[in-house]
Amino acid sequence: MPHKPKARSCPALFLTAPASHQGKTTLTAGLARHHRDQGRKVRVFKTGPDFLDPYILERASGHPVYSLDLWMTGEADCRRRLYDAASDADLILIEGSMGLFDGTPSSADLAQTFGVPVLAVIDATGMAQTFAAVAHGLASFRPGLPFYGVLANRVASARHAEMLLQTLPPGLRCFGTVMREDAMSLPERHLGLVQAQEIDDLEARLQRAAAQIAATALTELPPPVAFRPTLAEAVPKLLAGVTIAIARDQAFSFIYPANLELLTELGAKLAFFSPLADDALPEADAVYMPGGYPELHLATLSATLRTATGLRDHVAAGKPLYAECGGMLYLLDALTDKQGQTGNLLGLLPGHATLGRRLAGLGLQSVELDGETLRGHTFHYSSLTTPLAPLTHARRASGTAPGEAVYRHGSIVASYLHAYFPSNPIATARLFTP
Repeated sequence: MPHKPKARSCPALFLTAPASHQGKTTLTAGLARHHRDQGRKVRVFKTGPDFLDPYILERASGHPVYSLDLWMTGEADCRRRLYDAASDADLILIEGSMGLFDGTPSSADLAQTFGVPVLAVIDATGMAQTFAAVAHGLASFRPGLPFYGVLANRVASARHAEMLLQTLPPGLRCFGTVMREDAMSLPERHLGLVQAQEIDDLEARLQRAAAQIAATALTELPPPVAFRPTLAEAVPKLLAGVTIAIARDQAFSFIYPANLELLTELGAKLAFFSPLADDALPEADAVYMPGGYPELHLATLSATLRTATGLRDHVAAGKPLYAECGGMLYLLDALTDKQGQTGNLLGLLPGHATLGRRLAGLGLQSVELDGETLRGHTFHYSSLTTPLAPLTHARRASGTAPGEAVYRHGSIVASYLHAYFPSNPIATARLFTP
């Protein structure tokens, strides 16, 4: 009989909150940095679709940060990544998304599936004894959830901390009170946190957060969790001999590390270029234009010459170009930002997008292309006007409203959808082959 791999145990903690904007990322990063500074190897994961928080957490921990989502990445993918991390990590941290019970699937679903102890970060701004009620509600709402305790964040003073803990129920542990400190807060913009590479003093902020963690009981390692193995299917070398040019800079940085790894596993050679630096397009059989913030760099992108010429020649030669969200916007005739400034862009995809002040698309979605289904998500503030008829529409993970339009124009496939490539290697390979 074949040998069955054993479960691997590793201390693990799931950091969540009652809502967004409670300080989860800052404190997860601080916790990772504290334990890293003690010489421990810390592996951090992020719940749900997210490109911004993982870059912060990567800087804090020193290791790539992967997404875990029971729907988008799938339970088997989550299980494999946690099992692999447990092989050599001293601590596994998972940062939740939104509030603990928000979404389908929720952070609570993920924590309960893998038995990871849950620590709730609660922003104590503007509350006193009600802190205990919120903590009690989170801890008791779902029977069977491995609730570990709470952490009070943005506490104003020692007296405030005392009031927060006065009515905390017996048996519900508070692991500490973190004082309000602007020097460790992470700046935000319309899609979430400012990108790690744009925060000049990020190291100082991480160290301040780590110092705050050092004054809490979170210096203790959480209890070990047994992570069970799962069988991984072999990835066929469907892209053997294919070179894919991938845009990557501050304007185009929304890339799942797992996407790049899968392209390599499929046999592709990856070559990176920067439209912001007006790089020449590498010799390539296909191009991947990921999402990002083209709206913040309109003047620079409108003035590109070498990159623009390379991409136009690539499309004129009938070679595949796959574009997601911000990558799609760069291909349009024009883009107008929130200030009303318009930049003329590549003109490879007919249309004009305008950035709004409210979300125009949000949520988990899947799309069927040539009989294969890719899962992913959408999150954007811009709206597109185009004469193109959609090739198809994505489907929402929940709800009946139509999902994002997917366009095929010559050799271009483009959409607002951010695909998670490991959800379907065959569908992914087809995006980059004629």
